[in-house]
Amino acid sequence: MKHVISSIVDNHDFFEILPNYASNIVTAFARMEGQTVGIVANNPLTLAGCLDIGSSTKAARFVRFCNAFNIPIVTLVDVPGFLPGVGQEHGGIIRHGAKLLFAYAEATVPKVTVITRKAYGGAYDVMSSKHLRGDCNYAWSGAEVAVMGAKGAVEIIFRGKDVEQNTAEYQQRFANPMVCAQRGFVDDIIEPEETRRILCDDLRLLRNKKMDVHKRKHSNIPL
Repeated sequence: MKHVISSIVDNHDFFEILPNYASNIVTAFARMEGQTVGIVANNPLTLAGCLDIGSSTKAARFVRFCNAFNIPIVTLVDVPGFLPGVGQEHGGIIRHGAKLLFAYAEATVPKVTVITRKAYGGAYDVMSSKHLRGDCNYAWSGAEVAVMGAKGAVEIIFRGKDVEQNTAEYQQRFANPMVCAQRGFVDDIIEPEETRRILCDDLRLLRNKKMDVHKRKHSNIPL
């Protein structure tokens, strides 16, 4: 994922924040056409890119920092879901995951998202999806957007019968971004080599973005 980040930012250079903590998610500052942006990206080389307590909190703090200082947020998604396990459940993964969801939903800065490979389940929603007021959402042509992976879904739907055949049919029908695009959850399906140009165009368009927000003393983030 860091290679992807370096390929879309100016001079192939970015400054990563907390690189040794919760490395299954990357938070970094960079420039795109000279404009400062904050980048949030799942890192599939650690825990397959799953969101856990540490990565959810790390990303939430970063998103809120960017929103506080009016820094646009670019999100690169490759997430198979939330990390399962008793330890995560007892540690409050739902509460910590809600922090990231809330941070993205509350942010009024420009938010541009690209699904690079996998976007499964609730973790897809949390990673700056269109449901959280994302401005521009894209998917690479080889991306998969679904409730869960094909094999797991087939084993549940067909109760373990003809797994290989049904998995192939499921992948052909659902393991692509077309269904997501038809429902308006992504704005376009793009090729990887077009990513930088499209993101720069969107950031330029959204530079003067303004949103009407309800007047209140402060929001009630799930702490």
